[in-house]
Amino acid sequence: MSKIAFVFPGQGAQFVGMGKDLYEKFPVAKNFFDEADDALGYSIKKICFEGSEDDLKLTANTQPAILVVSVIVAELLKAEGIKPEVAGGHSLGEYSALVAADSIKFRDAVVLVHKRGTFMQEAVPVGEGSMAAIIGLDEKIIVDACEKASDVDEVQAVNFNCPGQTVIAGKVKGVEKAVEILKSLGAKKSVILPVSAPFHSTLMKPAAQKLSAELDKISIADAAFPIAANFSGALETSADEIKSNLVAQADHPVKWIDCVKSMQNFGAEIFVECGPGKTLSNFNKRIDKKIKNFNAENVETLQKTIDALKN
Repeated sequence: MSKIAFVFPGQGAQFVGMGKDLYEKFPVAKNFFDEADDALGYSIKKICFEGSEDDLKLTANTQPAILVVSVIVAELLKAEGIKPEVAGGHSLGEYSALVAADSIKFRDAVVLVHKRGTFMQEAVPVGEGSMAAIIGLDEKIIVDACEKASDVDEVQAVNFNCPGQTVIAGKVKGVEKAVEILKSLGAKKSVILPVSAPFHSTLMKPAAQKLSAELDKISIADAAFPIAANFSGALETSADEIKSNLVAQADHPVKWIDCVKSMQNFGAEIFVECGPGKTLSNFNKRIDKKIKNFNAENVETLQKTIDALKN
């Protein structure tokens, strides 16, 4: 029997209104939102359901908002008997995966990712950092081009998302120079991403240090099932490893392709994306066409996924 992997989206998947129909239909969803509001001391529910897009886009709000919706979806699937045997998440999504695996308590995770968003924003002032998705070039060409462009200013490859899509990040001038070089080398497309900081680059070192101090304050348990770590791409269950991976993850690249391959090597053939959007499902299709992808983000897609996997 093929194993089920739950995968959890990262920043960029958010939209105003996400989670609202789940909140209205399922008491468990209401409980999670209420607990998140209580833990944060402000209403993430209000920002999710009726906030302005600008408020939701603030990193310190985006991260807890996506985590809450993602965890709710995972819990609703589990309640229907659809349980993961392995899981992973992209960047922020790794925290959602760890909540689903009972490694980090929900309440701690909500506060932690809110702080993580704040630390990431503080590490590089708005306007100084940039990120760009590079389409249609080999990873090695992109890594080499970033090294060349670093003569102008800091830039590096930070998200290895799927074959043909790698994200670079750094200081604005460094990213611009790398994009220029990559266009000359035949990149099909380069898209400057609407983000407020150069996530997962070495510029995030101050954020990683602050995050480490916050992780010391909470209790992290061994994961109930293996979690693919963005930092290494390998599966982990040990609490100590999980903690050090979360710290390293902040200022190191996300190895999503390796994460997916590790979950496949573990036996996962069915991947359920829990939370807003289909970003990871789209990456997975490009990593391996044999992966069976499902996504659950609202009442309708949740029910579709339950029906498909229970029959």
